[in-house]
Amino acid sequence: MFGQVVIGPPGSGKSTYCYGMHQFMSAIGRKSCIINLDPANDRLPYPDCALDIRDFITLEEVMEELKLGPNGGLMYALESLDETGIDHFIDMITELVEDQNYLIFDSPGQVELFTHHNSIYKIFKRLTNTKRLRLCVVLLVDSLYLTSPSQYISILLLTLRSMLQLDFPQVNVISKIDMLKNYGELPFRLDYYAEAQDLEQLTPYLEKESNSVLGRNYVRLTKMIGELVEDFNLVSFEVLSVENKQSMINLLSVIDKANGYSFGSEIGGDSIWSEATRQGGASGYAAVDIHERWIEYKDQYDQEERKSEERLEQSDNEGDATQPSMTEDEEWELAVHEWEKNRGASGPLSR
Repeated sequence: MFGQVVIGPPGSGKSTYCYGMHQFMSAIGRKSCIINLDPANDRLPYPDCALDIRDFITLEEVMEELKLGPNGGLMYALESLDETGIDHFIDMITELVEDQNYLIFDSPGQVELFTHHNSIYKIFKRLTNTKRLRLCVVLLVDSLYLTSPSQYISILLLTLRSMLQLDFPQVNVISKIDMLKNYGELPFRLDYYAEAQDLEQLTPYLEKESNSVLGRNYVRLTKMIGELVEDFNLVSFEVLSVENKQSMINLLSVIDKANGYSFGSEIGGDSIWSEATRQGGASGYAAVDIHERWIEYKDQYDQEERKSEERLEQSDNEGDATQPSMTEDEEWELAVHEWEKNRGASGPLSR
């Protein structure tokens, strides 16, 4: 079976993404479940949590018993699970796997846990070594970090470090991309930040950010970090608006290739999706210029997508789903729309 390990700094939208992805998978017919790995998350935004780490250990208990702070308590809680309760935890995950569930792991937001601490790494390595489970890491970063050159470089380093630490296929995602237009004008096109190359072009903007004597040393350090990231040539990003269906379609198709779902024999009920992705029907969004979509002509694209949804709804109501004038991509969109209707979903990307 297959799954996603969702990581990222605090506020990057991990729990919202997990819920949105779970709803989207339900809409296309893929059976999935969410597993909460954050002992501090006592208010889950998703109502259907198949397995909660807080049933084994909570951050509050650790902090009170050992007199630790939040960060130390969180790391101890995961270490404690790895040493004492991991067998039972894995047994419960096994039951979910045997029930043919696609697993979505919602992870804590402390970056130490996926940059240099090994507790999460050990948990997932044991899962993949003992069970037939193919995982892909999905790292989310807030699009707000693109507005500051120094913060963008730090996020690139964080991304590279997590790729080296966790040792799983990883899809990096700039989340909340629909909010980026409101943050102000970017010095470069959005695809420049997504591709993460030619980072020396950021130097004038770094110098403008830090124009003091101490700031010049900071600029040199930041440039060296940028060179390090570029030398590895491993970091690139997808963009995501969790409430935009086309954006979710594109991201899921990328993730399915990363963890091998697209090439496996286990379909999990989503035959329409699987057939469409294998024939390229789900990849049309990838051809869209992301800068035009989310920056220059965002309002026009939003309007066109609303019109497309209305037309699909009208075609569905008229019972004319096979009209010959529809393109292959439009027929596939209508098929996804049918999944949403037949499964009674309230909307695959609603919060």
